[in-house]
Amino acid sequence: MQPAVWPLEAGNVVLVAIRRKRISPDDGARFLSLLESLPFEVDGISPGRMFGEIFALARKHQLSTYDASYLDLALRRQLPLATQDKALMRAAADCGVALFQP
Repeated sequence: MQPAVWPLEAGNVVLVAIRRKRISPDDGARFLSLLESLPFEVDGISPGRMFGEIFALARKHQLSTYDASYLDLALRRQLPLATQDKALMRAAADCGVALFQP
């Protein structure tokens, strides 16, 4: 399960890699096609939730609203959180959210 912002973030990673000439546009398109074929489930959020609970989490834990959307999803669905972001890891610990261990 991914928050609604995830496809935009994944696409942006590919876009930046293309702009920095780390991958070719064709490789970027192939990668996005592969991502699209995976069975990801995207959790939609309402603007009310974004401007309410997620914004409050971001303020409380000094996160971006993007990162707070991942924390919110983990909290609501009682899922472990996969991240290497130090601030998000601290916020997860503060909220009792387990970190994903591969």
